[in-house]
Amino acid sequence: MMWEKVVRRITNFISNYVKEAKAEGVVVGVSGGIDSACVAKLCSIALGKERVLALIMPEKGVTPSEDVKDALNLCDDLGIERKIVEISPAVNTLCNLLSCKNGIPVANLKPRIRMICLYYYANLMNRLVAGTGNKSELLAGYFTKYGDGGVDFLPIGDLYKTEVYKLAEFLEIPESIRKKKPSARLWRGQTDEGEMGISYEVLDSILIAMEKLDLIDKEVGEKELEKIVELSGASLREVKSVVEMVKENAHKRRMPPIVNLRDLI
Repeated sequence: MMWEKVVRRITNFISNYVKEAKAEGVVVGVSGGIDSACVAKLCSIALGKERVLALIMPEKGVTPSEDVKDALNLCDDLGIERKIVEISPAVNTLCNLLSCKNGIPVANLKPRIRMICLYYYANLMNRLVAGTGNKSELLAGYFTKYGDGGVDFLPIGDLYKTEVYKLAEFLEIPESIRKKKPSARLWRGQTDEGEMGISYEVLDSILIAMEKLDLIDKEVGEKELEKIVELSGASLREVKSVVEMVKENAHKRRMPPIVNLRDLI
């Protein structure tokens, strides 16, 4: 079965990567969502439950209680250690220090605070941070730079979101998690699809078409747009929106550029 092979390859990768890094295990941010649930289970399969620490990092007034409940239940079912770190005090302190106004900059503080927490425990315990990003998010740039994008490795980074749902079903992730609307919980009522203005099903069809046509991080003209529309079945408006998203967020997929000075020194 294909998903058996997928799980085997991912778990072998996790095991080998952690071993090569001479790390004692991994730390995973478990949100109560489908991506982190899959990563937590894959890590427990690969390393054993005693080598996986789950951090549940809710924000008061933003994170629904159902998310925390689902995250706790998942960790207990897997038998992995879990800690709850409420991030509201850190968010409030930084907002007061920086005289923050509401908006995307404040929203992006939250995943960056969570990244700090993950790396604190990873450093403390000689572990690696297992990222929970999927291919749809990575290609579209739908993640916070040096926030949820700040990780050591990405076990499901080559799976589109629609494929993650199939993996979750194979892994027998609880239905309460699988049926939930995807959300980064950056603000109350926020959903991924609402913020992006497109469903994951349509997004994935466009990204898959772009990848087949080798158009990721390349110039896309009118002829290429027509080909993407034909392959994906999406509308021209939807295709243009995704192509622009991929282009605008290309910097998130690259290392910071360095000015070449060797010829002057």
